[in-house]
Amino acid sequence: MTRDIIDINDFTILVETGNSDVPTTDSCLFDEPVIAVAFYGSGNVDLTVKYGSTAKDFSYTKGLALSFYADEQVEFAHTVSANKPLECIVIATSTSSIENLPNQEGELFGEMLHQLVHPRDHYVEGPSFFMVPEMQSIVDQVFHTRYEGKAKMMFFRSQINTLLAHFFGQLSLLSEESIPAEEREKLQQAKDILISHLDHPPSLSELSREIGLNTFKLKKNFKELFGVPVFKYLQNERLNTANELIRTKKMTIQEAAWHVGYDSLSSFSNAFSKKFGFRPSEIKG
Repeated sequence: MTRDIIDINDFTILVETGNSDVPTTDSCLFDEPVIAVAFYGSGNVDLTVKYGSTAKDFSYTKGLALSFYADEQVEFAHTVSANKPLECIVIATSTSSIENLPNQEGELFGEMLHQLVHPRDHYVEGPSFFMVPEMQSIVDQVFHTRYEGKAKMMFFRSQINTLLAHFFGQLSLLSEESIPAEEREKLQQAKDILISHLDHPPSLSELSREIGLNTFKLKKNFKELFGVPVFKYLQNERLNTANELIRTKKMTIQEAAWHVGYDSLSSFSNAFSKKFGFRPSEIKG
């Protein structure tokens, strides 16, 4: 496990990574009350939040943006394994620093995360959602940047600010959405099905039947909830997964392309280059 701590203005940024061949649990606590947003990268680590006799488990964290208030009594336990590595960025600020945040960020926290600014318990969970592709791309770049030294820190600062801006922007959109809770659950189910069948995804009509939502609502509301059309989301997941497999040397380029459903290596390479700005062969592990 590695945990880097960086201070930017009145924000404390934790960049956490971890991997293990056997299930391993790593716990951390904050030394003062904080309001924070956690962004989970390509790993799919298990998370348990514990305070007193209360515990809440998160079994699917890949792509999750989770806001919360926590004081010194709250323990965050990540359980990593070979198949569930940890990639997590936490942007936190102390409750006493809210009013001092620059660029009207304090006002945003007060307006959109009111329940966290005025907590009623040791741990209060705020809004959470799965990140749109733009946010996921920022998180991936933070963990896999090619920059070093001062350039890396400059890049890092800009990405953190952009990520936080996306979070509040997406939060604003979600607060205005008219998708009923039951339909949001079905759309989340659709997303999970796509992730589980990257190599042989169902057609729109098959996916529609499986989740019990007509095709029109599936197409319209999936884009509204996740920011991209159904099969654009599928393509992003395919390429992100392939990138991770190649970067970590778990598969060759050809194997990764097949694994995520590309029969043509040239089509895969072209799509990869269009998304990331470099070809699979240029990846350095």
